[in-house]
Amino acid sequence: MAETDVGNSTYIYDNTNDTAFQTCDDEGAALRTFHAIFQPVLYILIFLLGVAGNGLMVTVLLRRWRRLRVTEIYLLHLAVADLMLLFTFPFDVVENIAGWLFGEFLCKVTGLVQNLNLHCGSFLLACIGFDRYLAIVHAIPSMQSRRPRIVHLTCITLWLVCLGLSIPNAVFLSVRADARQTSLLSCFYHNYGIYANNWVLTNTVLDHVCFFLPLAVMTYCYTAVVVTLCNSQKRQTKQGAIRLALLLTLVFFFCWLPYNVTLLIKTMVDMDVISYETCEPYVRLQPTVDVTKSLGLSHCCLNPFLYAFVGVRFRNELIQLLCKLGCSPVCLPSIRGQGHSRLSTSTSTSTSTFI
Repeated sequence: MAETDVGNSTYIYDNTNDTAFQTCDDEGAALRTFHAIFQPVLYILIFLLGVAGNGLMVTVLLRRWRRLRVTEIYLLHLAVADLMLLFTFPFDVVENIAGWLFGEFLCKVTGLVQNLNLHCGSFLLACIGFDRYLAIVHAIPSMQSRRPRIVHLTCITLWLVCLGLSIPNAVFLSVRADARQTSLLSCFYHNYGIYANNWVLTNTVLDHVCFFLPLAVMTYCYTAVVVTLCNSQKRQTKQGAIRLALLLTLVFFFCWLPYNVTLLIKTMVDMDVISYETCEPYVRLQPTVDVTKSLGLSHCCLNPFLYAFVGVRFRNELIQLLCKLGCSPVCLPSIRGQGHSRLSTSTSTSTSTFI
């Protein structure tokens, strides 16, 4: 027995025993309930928080487009990638509840956008870590490579590479009747048979690469940053910067590691490296994959708080924006503390420019 799952559709194949297939299908009723209730609620929460946070970040950064620092350029691209990913969530929510209702074109587009922005977002996180490494560990030698024009070209190149890696999604995805509920349609890798299955496996490998490679870059760069700050004389600023470096790495690690571990186990099951005699392990594994994937996707609504909202300069600009929008309950307590923020900014430049 083997099963294949991409997106929200799961197919179980049993070439030897039709009864076994039927048993698994019966036990999958709980899984369908899980998809119809748990995932939509969680995705809606992530969508609302993510759109609000990333939308504010993009608004604040675009207000001073020509004066963006190097790290802020990466942050702007990251926020755009997160927003594009978040705008595919409503399609997933509707599909989980009522099947795919949006036609084949949008099926291909949403699959392309999801892959593109998941991959690009992870590598942008690595670029932010590498930029901090250049700025703090190799401050003088890196001045030439950290020019805004070079950073923009780096981001464009990254977008194009990730687009090339995501195009097969638009080729293999199509809309057909769901294997379990023939009255519902599913957006799935129906086209081109075995080639689509090969792409599913390749895409899984890309998911792992887009986690472990950025994680390795972030770990090395932030470790070097921490060591450099520990050896510096700026004792007032290094403690906050070290905490932030550890926070950035650990949050990315804990959000995406569970999904990558369960996805690896599931891939081994699909390839019959791990076999089971009953459907119970599968029934337990699939919700675990979905829950851990949702945990990983929640990282896109945490990014604004991790990379921008903790910065003194960004907070002050956000407060000014909210004041212009008429949010006086938010502004009044914050304005009272702005005098202290300006003082801390002058004595902690490393911390404010670290993000």
